[in-house]
Amino acid sequence: MSKIFVLEDDKDIREVVQMILELEGYKVVSFSNVHDFMNRKSGEVPDLFLLDVMLPDGSGIEVCGELKSQSDLSKAPIIIMSAHASLDEVTSLCKAEGFIQKPFDIDAFLGKVRMHIDHASDGSNG
Repeated sequence: MSKIFVLEDDKDIREVVQMILELEGYKVVSFSNVHDFMNRKSGEVPDLFLLDVMLPDGSGIEVCGELKSQSDLSKAPIIIMSAHASLDEVTSLCKAEGFIQKPFDIDAFLGKVRMHIDHASDGSNG
């Protein structure tokens, strides 16, 4: 069972994302702020990170950069979710493997999640 870490401050979006992913058979660990996310149990490496950009105590783009600098986490794909940022902004500021514009289509969202988890498990990049 693939594990996904979700960092999203909006409670409604976080709960919907978690529900959708769990219904698809993923194990989901959710965080509502950067502080809790960065202080999570060390040693846990998910198969995918889903990060919101605008958070109350930081930025998902900064978190992305931090994750990419950690050798044990750098191979896990990162998808950035945002209603405000653009794909160009995200790719220039962070080496995320994917971008989802909010609001999003559920089927397209799940397709991106599956694709990035499958690519990561195949050992390919992006």
